[in-house]
Amino acid sequence: MAVIKTPNNFELDNSGRRVVVDPVTRIEGHMRCEVNVDENNVIRNAVSSGTMWRGLEVILKGRDPRDAWAFVERICGVCTGCHALASVRAVEDALGIEIPYNAHLIREMMAKTLQVHDHVVHFYHLHALDWVNPVNALKADPVATSQLQQAVSPHHPLSSPGYFKDVQNRLKKFVESGQLGIFKNGYWDNPAYKLSPEADLMAVTHYLEALDLQKEFVKVHTIFGGKNPHPNYLVGGVPCAINMDGDMSAGAPLNMERLNFVLERIKEMQAFVKNVYIPDVIAIASFYKDWLYGGGLAGQAVMDYGAYPTKPGDKSTDQLPGGAIINGNWNEVHPVDPRDPEQVQEFVAHSWYTYEDETRGYHPWDGVTEPKYELGAGAKGDRTHIKELDESAKYSWIKSPRWRGHAVEVGPLARYILAYVQGVEYVQEQVHSSLARFNELAGTEFTTSVADLKKVLPSTIGRTLARALEAEYCADMMYDDWHRLIQNIKNGDTATANMEKWDPSTWPKEAKGVGTVAAPRGALGHWIKIKDGKIENYQAVVPTTWNGSPRDPMGNIGAYEASLLNTPMERPDEPVEILRTLHSFDPCLACSTHVMSEEGEEMAKVTVR
Repeated sequence: MAVIKTPNNFELDNSGRRVVVDPVTRIEGHMRCEVNVDENNVIRNAVSSGTMWRGLEVILKGRDPRDAWAFVERICGVCTGCHALASVRAVEDALGIEIPYNAHLIREMMAKTLQVHDHVVHFYHLHALDWVNPVNALKADPVATSQLQQAVSPHHPLSSPGYFKDVQNRLKKFVESGQLGIFKNGYWDNPAYKLSPEADLMAVTHYLEALDLQKEFVKVHTIFGGKNPHPNYLVGGVPCAINMDGDMSAGAPLNMERLNFVLERIKEMQAFVKNVYIPDVIAIASFYKDWLYGGGLAGQAVMDYGAYPTKPGDKSTDQLPGGAIINGNWNEVHPVDPRDPEQVQEFVAHSWYTYEDETRGYHPWDGVTEPKYELGAGAKGDRTHIKELDESAKYSWIKSPRWRGHAVEVGPLARYILAYVQGVEYVQEQVHSSLARFNELAGTEFTTSVADLKKVLPSTIGRTLARALEAEYCADMMYDDWHRLIQNIKNGDTATANMEKWDPSTWPKEAKGVGTVAAPRGALGHWIKIKDGKIENYQAVVPTTWNGSPRDPMGNIGAYEASLLNTPMERPDEPVEILRTLHSFDPCLACSTHVMSEEGEEMAKVTVR
């Protein structure tokens, strides 16, 4: 095609060499990415495809809405709990159920635990290897690494030369044995890697520390929800009861010993995020100070529903306020209402689904999930062995959600831009201190002006930093939640569930509701319609659906595709740069797209009692 300009102001040119990355690894689910590079190896066109079909909406039809959370939670085991929380909120919204304050606080701590855990795992175990070369760490001087550690993260106690030497010896054994394991198949000689050997050794060491710590963090879920992954939830509250005099060895509910255990885990999260995670991100960013690509939509169009209210159900108390910014105007935040059929719509013009009229979008309450798998005439290969997609036709199992017709980015970066421009002091202080530290390490002179912030924040590095900052904010909010819970219990309130409307005989004949959550990857919404006590329709619009969406009928591209444009590549056959930017979103294709056969025939039928 000739160079075309999309309605959301991106220039696309697929005349250059096509580079295919399939599958994209170190993500949840199945994803394919194709780009076109020009003669200078700069990306001029990007095509993002989800290659699995999610059929949970179909499975839920006719079921008891009180059970929906247990099904939709299994959409994904990585962002575990957020789908269950969105589901119970949707049912409670439909039926007018108010949950007790204790239940609200416990849910908040569970949600924020997920954020901290997910962000730490994302950076160290999914994204860091896009910036960090573990093989290069073998060249590091442990003494110099110790000095770097003490300069970058002076409050982290594990920083002696001997400690780093031990880690280096462990790594050396992996390399010499030829069994690199988790570090295998990297492009370790690619010049796109910029860190010094000492920075690489420090980062690999923290990779291993995070691997040990992350299993401790999620014990908060096991205390409140019984297990992890997939902790238990309850329409009307939470399943854990409070008995401060109870004996846990006898299977009693929450007591002070268990709550103190939770507090210690929260303190661990606070310490690791403040002393290791954030300093590591800023230090690594300073080696890549010229790598401010990958902003895509972030500078011009972001959206979130808002999250973390201090008062149950009161959106005005959200500690991360929602809203939408469009057309790059950071001076105006539009209110977002997930109930409004004019605001949230899903399109399928370029998705492997069908609508009666594919020029229009459907609000999730009226959503249709009907698969239609077909390749365009311009595709290369066949239905089961695709060599090249045809982006002018249908090319993804992901639908295209739009906010008032606009493609938007969702996620921690979107939430932080929205919070910053709406005057959240905690967020503003985080951004300012991080920018000052980045300037110090990188020798740059960015200011806190909007013009400079638009250069730094809407980028791959900015997106990665926003996740770390959100982890810090969530850990600190969780600390406050814990103390509020203890104070409320001391005041004599031990209620954790409201069962007044548990019986379907108390429900209206028809009802509909929506539940939203600030999931680790962005704005999550579940919409439900209930009729005669059963689920009539259910739709989940997840963060990766927003970010990973294909083109819409108007030609607007989604956040993944936009973020890759104009990125220079060192070696197109070693797509480090593509992985860097895609991983900064932490794609979760399992959420956005589940199983069908190659021929597309019905594989199973479920009879609902």
